[in-house]
Amino acid sequence: MQNIWSIAGRSIAVSSLALALAACQSMRGPEPAAQANIPQGYTAGTSGTSAAAQGYKDFFADQRLVQVLDLALANNRDLRTAALNIQRAQQQYQITENNQLPTIGASGSVLRQDTLTSKPMTTYNVGLGVTAYELDLWGRVRSLKDNALDSYLATSSARDATQIALIGQVAQAWLSYSFANANLKLADQTLKTQLESYNLNKKRFDVGIDSEVPVRQAQISVETARSDVSNYKTQVAQAQNLLNLLVGEQVPNSLLPNQRVTRIASTGTIGSGLPSDLLNNRPDVRAAEYKLSAAGANIGAAKARMFPTISLTGTAGYASTDLSDLFKSGSFVWGLGPSIDIPIFDWGTRKANIKISETDQQIALSDYEKSIQSAFREVNDALAVRQNIGDRISAQRRLVDATNTTYKLSNARFRAGIDSYLTVLDAQRTSYAAEQGLLLLEQANLNNQVELYKSLGGGIKANTGDAVQEQPSTAERKADAAK
Repeated sequence: MQNIWSIAGRSIAVSSLALALAACQSMRGPEPAAQANIPQGYTAGTSGTSAAAQGYKDFFADQRLVQVLDLALANNRDLRTAALNIQRAQQQYQITENNQLPTIGASGSVLRQDTLTSKPMTTYNVGLGVTAYELDLWGRVRSLKDNALDSYLATSSARDATQIALIGQVAQAWLSYSFANANLKLADQTLKTQLESYNLNKKRFDVGIDSEVPVRQAQISVETARSDVSNYKTQVAQAQNLLNLLVGEQVPNSLLPNQRVTRIASTGTIGSGLPSDLLNNRPDVRAAEYKLSAAGANIGAAKARMFPTISLTGTAGYASTDLSDLFKSGSFVWGLGPSIDIPIFDWGTRKANIKISETDQQIALSDYEKSIQSAFREVNDALAVRQNIGDRISAQRRLVDATNTTYKLSNARFRAGIDSYLTVLDAQRTSYAAEQGLLLLEQANLNNQVELYKSLGGGIKANTGDAVQEQPSTAERKADAAK
């Protein structure tokens, strides 16, 4: 019995040594350096801290919108799916982490044997066993665990990216509802004006002052205005439907803007910071970085397959031909069965898998660099609009003033009998189009502020003082350990 325990002790020692070696071995190669090739500053950036540092509750000025955003974050189905994907990735990581430890199971059996030359015999067995536990000498299992961890972190970052996109979509849908109502009110007002003109021309026709042409011209304007009213009613309903879909439930009427929104951000100037801030603020860029690190871990796992794989299968328990003697002295049995898989000739399959993993890493590197460039371009596009939108709105407002004055003068000259109704009609159409253009520009201005906030990576935090903890990738941890 003493020899048995001595051999078992040596087996445990060997296994412990193997585990210690596994902690020191890694076939993972050097991490590639990303070259995004983006400038150090934006073409039209503003100085100061990036707006992404602000929580959405502090960035948006209207508290009704903030409440709508809270509802969306609690009920949106896409965000809920993203959260469930995080849970799935977390459990997958737990599985790969558990693969580094032996799996121990209990077993019991009863075997009845009968032959022609001997008496029937019954054997009872009960014990514990370790099944095919791989000694991770080359870090294959650990590389797979690193891959699972990076995949989990990438999924978590993807959820943050979904939240940022959702906040932007909800804010812009809320604005769309507001400006669809504003356009509807403008169309209603225009319809009333056109009806007044129609009635005036009809009276002039009835008493023989004018021909029927001005009447029909006024009727065309009336029907056009009626069509616009119906169109904007549809847009209001569609904007509300979209908002309800994004929020995940019916938005209360008290949280809908009943007047045209004139201000969306709490501050007039939105700081853009530096392009390097995007690496920390944009979760989609961070997710691409995690995927790049996961690809590096796959290379380590593929390289480890080039070396022998050693697995242990062991059992320890009791066996007896008599159930009453099963746990008595002398019935203890044990077994240890190591197995080894040595690659000799596999037609180059293992080497091909290494090449595939290396190619996947280059693809992940290219995706990471592109994500940085795309983020930089989105910010620059938003800043380009921001740089000129103020001048465009000022010019459009002056155009509205000019067309309204022209319409008033034309209408007065028509009523005085100086000009024909065609001049009034043309002035009405020009004034109406100018008013619509001003609403479009004002909406574009507010949408641009939302877009800039979103493209900078804002929206992860609810309040500005909240802390956002970014977990390092396994590649970063490896680099820190090497210092």
